[in-house]
Amino acid sequence: MELNVLNINGQQTGRKVTLNDAVFGIEPNDHVIYLAVKQYLANQRQGTAKSRERSEMSGSTRKLIRQKGGGGARRGDINSPLLRGGGRVFGPKPRDYSFKLNQKVKVLARKSALTYKARENAIVAVEDFTIDTPRTKEFLSIAKNLQVDGKKVLVVLPEDNKNVYLSTRNLKNAVVMGASSINTYKVLDADVLVIAESSFPKIEETLIKK
Repeated sequence: MELNVLNINGQQTGRKVTLNDAVFGIEPNDHVIYLAVKQYLANQRQGTAKSRERSEMSGSTRKLIRQKGGGGARRGDINSPLLRGGGRVFGPKPRDYSFKLNQKVKVLARKSALTYKARENAIVAVEDFTIDTPRTKEFLSIAKNLQVDGKKVLVVLPEDNKNVYLSTRNLKNAVVMGASSINTYKVLDADVLVIAESSFPKIEETLIKK
């Protein structure tokens, strides 16, 4: 599959990039995509939820009523989970939600996600570009020229570019990543991928060598 390379004005440069079938043309594996997305979302969880148990409450430990003869249930101190304001039984504790995935599984998931985008014609190839001064307005102009404005866009650059990143930082529908840092979740979450020309070899190098 070939894509025409556009410039930031949305015009064809006369060059084309060929999508490597080993990355953009495999048979997608939905299960590994599920695992990769699940791992990504799990890694985003802080896991800091915490409730106090009976032993951690600061109330008095005085026994409220006598053990027998009161006609009611036995009751201990005011920190009892049965009473309002008492400790919680089996409440949440801080934990780590992250889990391990084999490298080959994660690579296959990224290839599968990229293949889906290629099948949907949701990849735009653009010549390498930069922004001299961080300006959101300038990035929005580029997006409009590429006809991706109003869509959720993942911009893939050959390497990290601070000015381009800062130009998109306050846009909820635009994410900028380096070619070696793309992940399955971000690829699937975007409506369209805008990939810089020099990023294609780096993506292939990252995913084929594994």
